Amino acid sequence: MDEDEDEDEAATPPYAARQRFWRGHDVAFTPLEPDDAELIHSWRADPVAAHEMGVWPGSLHEFRERIEAHVEDRDRDDFLVLLPDGTPVGHIALIEEDLVDGTAEAYLLLAAGHRRRGLGADALAALTDLAFGELGLHRVEAVTHTDNTAALATLRGAGFVHEGVRRSSCLHRGRRYDNAILGLLRAEWEALERPRSWEH
Repeated sequence: MDEDEDEDEAATPPYAARQRFWRGHDVAFTPLEPDDAELIHSWRADPVAAHEMGVWPGSLHEFRERIEAHVEDRDRDDFLVLLPDGTPVGHIALIEEDLVDGTAEAYLLLAAGHRRRGLGADALAALTDLAFGELGLHRVEAVTHTDNTAALATLRGAGFVHEGVRRSSCLHRGRRYDNAILGLLRAEWEALERPRSWEH
């Protein structure tokens, strides 16, 4: 291998070769792998992310075991969110999937350096297209702190409707928080006037 090939390999993000399972406008999803645990664990350790999720990051070993269990779990679909060049920018998932009732919960975590750039909205739109267009779900819900204004704005922009509040339902660093419950129904998704993921 010559020096130019070495430079090309070094310039190529390690996730560039990953399979793109689903695409949004500017992002794509690749199935989550156990080897992604360290990357996602570092994102979860960010103080803002930890606060918004209401969880402690925990140990990497424990988190890797959870990722390995998620890969085998038939009640959820987890993906890394990739930019066109293969840069990973987030973790997105449909969790607690119930294909009989047609329901699931949306989960999204963006890396600190990639927030407030519209990537969350793009990823969430692609996720709901997957949920309703491919999986045939009837309802997707989302839960976030009532003071997480960025997440609430992104969810509302994706068509989610505020349905209620679970008062004092989250404990984080000794303080209790209310959680907002938002939902998106199939009919509401169908009424959204935007390109679908499979049209990109």
